[in-house]
Amino acid sequence: MSWAEIRSEDELRELLGEVMPRAATKERTRLHERDRQWLAASPFCLIATSDADGNCDVSPKGDPAGFTYVIDDGTIAIPDRPGNRRADGFRNILSNPHAGLIFFLPGRNETLRVNGRARLIREAPFFDEMIVKGHRPKLALVVEIEQIFFHCAKALMRSALWKPEQWGPDPLPSHAALVKEVQVTQESLAELESYYAEASYTKKLYG
Repeated sequence: MSWAEIRSEDELRELLGEVMPRAATKERTRLHERDRQWLAASPFCLIATSDADGNCDVSPKGDPAGFTYVIDDGTIAIPDRPGNRRADGFRNILSNPHAGLIFFLPGRNETLRVNGRARLIREAPFFDEMIVKGHRPKLALVVEIEQIFFHCAKALMRSALWKPEQWGPDPLPSHAALVKEVQVTQESLAELESYYAEASYTKKLYG
């Protein structure tokens, strides 16, 4: 069977129909008090970036609820925490400052979306507000908001994301086993299991 590819916005609109009025008017450019409350309660977000050539990355960021620092009604900051140092998204921002973020609130099917222009900041007074367990971030992602809006619940409802009875993590092996299977690594499986064990990994979250 041949593929029928859509090649124009006219074709797309013919298939999907016009934007619903409420969806067309929900974009804002400044934080509302409810946005601030959502950010104060959110412990997790996804940050999408692309480099100047269009190569994309989506990075998860998580910390205690309220980790996103509100600088003013048009600007937010996300602290960076220790990771694998690939810095894919950060490198993208150096060549293309546009970023898209989705903020999750566990148990809520709606999400908060933010699009804007991002910068990497290595030092600022507000870093003192981002200290967790004695650790001050080395850098932060500052986003100047261009669009902000609440996204409807349908995707999370369809996925049953917050319903534990629908969860099914068991069919896949442990993360250590996956790493050993799909990557080239010198460590033995036992060494990887020890490295990724929750008790061991927890010690690496901030230091």
